[in-house]
Amino acid sequence: MELLSGNEAIARGAWEAGATIGVAYPGTPSTETMESFATYDGVYAEWCTNEKVAVEVGMGASAAGARVLATMKHVGVNVAADPLLTAAYTGVNGGFVILAADDPGMYSSQNEQDSHFYALAAHIPSLDPSDSAEALEFARQAFEVSERFDVPVMIRSTVRVSHTKTPVEVGERKNVELKPYEKDPSKWVMMPAYAKPRRKVQLVRDEQLRAWTETCSLNRVEKKGSDIGVICAGAAYQHVVEALPEASVLKLGVTWPLPKALVEEFAASVEKLYVVEEGSEYLTGQVKSLGVAVSEFPSGLPKDGELSPGLVKRAFGFEVPEHAETPDDVPGRPPALCAGCPHRLVFKELSRIKAIVTGDIGCYTLGALPPLASMDTCLDMGASVSMSHGFELALSGTEHRPVVAVIGDSTFGHSGLSSLITTVYNRGAGTVCILDNRTTAMTGRQGNPFNGVTLQKRESRELDLVGVLEALGIDNVSLVNPHDMKEVRNALKVATKDQADELSVIVFKAPCVLLHRERKPYYFVNGDCRACGVCASLGCPAISREPETNLASIDPSQCIGCGQCAQYCGFAAIEQMPASSMGGAR
Repeated sequence: MELLSGNEAIARGAWEAGATIGVAYPGTPSTETMESFATYDGVYAEWCTNEKVAVEVGMGASAAGARVLATMKHVGVNVAADPLLTAAYTGVNGGFVILAADDPGMYSSQNEQDSHFYALAAHIPSLDPSDSAEALEFARQAFEVSERFDVPVMIRSTVRVSHTKTPVEVGERKNVELKPYEKDPSKWVMMPAYAKPRRKVQLVRDEQLRAWTETCSLNRVEKKGSDIGVICAGAAYQHVVEALPEASVLKLGVTWPLPKALVEEFAASVEKLYVVEEGSEYLTGQVKSLGVAVSEFPSGLPKDGELSPGLVKRAFGFEVPEHAETPDDVPGRPPALCAGCPHRLVFKELSRIKAIVTGDIGCYTLGALPPLASMDTCLDMGASVSMSHGFELALSGTEHRPVVAVIGDSTFGHSGLSSLITTVYNRGAGTVCILDNRTTAMTGRQGNPFNGVTLQKRESRELDLVGVLEALGIDNVSLVNPHDMKEVRNALKVATKDQADELSVIVFKAPCVLLHRERKPYYFVNGDCRACGVCASLGCPAISREPETNLASIDPSQCIGCGQCAQYCGFAAIEQMPASSMGGAR
């Protein structure tokens, strides 16, 4: 028996099922799945440039006969949808399983969406584990289902299952031989002449899957009283059984397709039938589409966010004790860029020149928050470059503020490169800032093509970012140290003023402070502080202001000695401790 998170359990289940290849792009709450899978013997795992590529690599390996696991967060499924919906036509050779990790409550995502709808659209089975034990078992069975029905299979998880650790009974690895590949254009070449017959194959498969769900062991009825019956799946099941211990429950392990006869039989056994799900009406709509009546909640179920037992109880009209209010004297802890973050001065200078900043996905999105407050938009990965081009098109011929796109190195490799090619191809203008911190920081410091670090630390090739930009034909490319305020300021001035009518790309290159946890002697505020507040406007968590005097203060336990603040002090009030006086204190 081991204590595993849902992510770790899915990785273990895939390994036990004989999967030999894993492909992914890191994204919370899915990231740890592939990191865990990569540690097992006899597997190959890699970070791909994006989720679309991951599914395509996975399908190639599946066609060649291997069992493959692909993992991504819910918005990654959007990126992967193109190959995914066609892979549902071709089918598989070796079993192909995709983890779609949803994020109800948007703990680390830009939207709240339900990946069930992709399973519905693609006509692929969707399995919903409710804890780590089921995550392992469902992953193990998913490969059998994939090969039995010649179809990719989705495991749909949520943040609560992905990150909660529960006991798991682990098993032995099943050795699965590589299935022989047989040339068959009618199966693998999806042009209209072959796709039309494969569509008919898909429809026949749908009926086979529906028949299978009626007796599938992943669905189960927990019969108790006859007054209330609840249909649920995944993490919602845990909340339902805690909130309504007397209710009968139809726990669906397979959420597409639904077992029609089983749902109808369960509905007939209770006086009132309810469907409990998180931030979605997918399951409710599917049950209603079977002609089964679904009761309305007496007090309403939240239509957004993550569920809890208390919210479920309240939806059924039961009283729930109120949570104690947070004391007024507890200081807030808003998210902030780390002390010494190489992105900070870029945002400070963008704010100073009042630029319109189109942002992207990553920890640098925190540049939108006060006191930096220098990011105007954030839509999806790669959108910063595309949206800046759109801004320039709309504002062309008018007097306008500088338009600057900000994107990280990993995100640039994910989808920013194709966006930039569009701008270059159409002779667009504006400034693109690539914040190259040598890692994929937000999701846990994974590798990417521009730092050359692979998931399993294999020998690889680090792409030359500046060389790639120059190869695109961009004339104005500069490499800048983001810790040097004057260098940052000058680079932005040249790009946004001197080269305002042209396309400029600035690569701000310096490693994430979490990659190399080296601390230099810390800085302190001497008696010359004038309480001007400029240093505090950097938003460094090590800098604060005294409540009564507004004088600046630097916390030595948080300061890493980067010296960014000292460059902004016009009164020489910020000094660095001599290295000789540090002793062994830090």
